[in-house]
Amino acid sequence: MLIKALIMIPKQKYIAVEQHRSEYPNPISFIKGSKLLIGDKYEGDEGWNNWYFCTIPEHSGGWVPEQLIDRSEQSTYGVAKEDYSAKELNVNEGDQFQAITFLNGWVWCQRLSDNEIGWVPQNILKTI
Repeated sequence: MLIKALIMIPKQKYIAVEQHRSEYPNPISFIKGSKLLIGDKYEGDEGWNNWYFCTIPEHSGGWVPEQLIDRSEQSTYGVAKEDYSAKELNVNEGDQFQAITFLNGWVWCQRLSDNEIGWVPQNILKTI
């Protein structure tokens, strides 16, 4: 469902070395072909490059990786290249994960204890 066009990684397990809490309880999600209104590019020191705040008619918005947006230069609109969810996992130190995809400083992964899937910041994960 998510990010099919990106390179999948070998099955590798990770452990969280610190806690993370999502600031977005209602994450944006959409299907391939959805029209996106493209807003600000993320600016921060975390190394989370190439994320844009996008909105869709049914949602107030969320962060979307640039690689999943098809748009013309200088356009404020784009089209989703793949199905996508911005769901972040709330993580506790010691949680273990199966990584699925690395992208722009984040990991789309599955928590082993409950099989929940979502985004986790890459900098809080260490290889087991």
